[in-house]
Amino acid sequence: MTEQHAAVQAELRVRVTDLVRQVDPAALDQPAAATPGWRVRDVLAHMVGVSDDVVNGRLDGIAGDAWTAAQVERRRNVSIAELLGDWEYYGPEFETLLAGAPEEIAGQAVFDAATHEHDVRQAIGRPGARDSDAMELSWEWLVHTRTSSGAPAIRFVTEYGDEVAGAGEPRVTVRAPRFELLRATTGRRSAAEIASYAWEPAPDVTFLIAAPFFTIRSDSLGE
Repeated sequence: MTEQHAAVQAELRVRVTDLVRQVDPAALDQPAAATPGWRVRDVLAHMVGVSDDVVNGRLDGIAGDAWTAAQVERRRNVSIAELLGDWEYYGPEFETLLAGAPEEIAGQAVFDAATHEHDVRQAIGRPGARDSDAMELSWEWLVHTRTSSGAPAIRFVTEYGDEVAGAGEPRVTVRAPRFELLRATTGRRSAAEIASYAWEPAPDVTFLIAAPFFTIRSDSLGE
């Protein structure tokens, strides 16, 4: 199954590369509101840096703050053309490695990339790809991870149907578009926005967050 993750990651890389090439480079120097402290180009530097680091075996502290900060710092002042050139160079080998990786690892990689694709899109005002294969695999990874970790169950109802994620009987049911739920679980929505979804029996805002390192926004992204 991870061959599919590899193919979807490649599609995402090409899609984001094409998107970035269409915008004024100055737009990439503006702050990326979804990732405080980073510019749009820093989000891209992280996405490129993941491929570079994995291909070159720089796995110490993988996915941690220091690991991602180093990716951004390494490309802080490079041109956008060079940044995208690095992604074109390292991306295919990274995707080959994904094809042979365990599904939970490949799924997390696609989940991270898809999350940041939409961080970029939000920052430059270019929404799209909300029903992409990357979003579908991200959703599958989210549901599987919540269930396999034994987290308390939640029943999701989206335009694609309903399913239970987690262990045991669902504590709550939440109805919202799949894109909304994916963005909310990664801290891209405010408490008010999350509470506005259709909840039964009542909103449980923090229950939706996918991992402790994600925090609920204090204001809306307007996405």
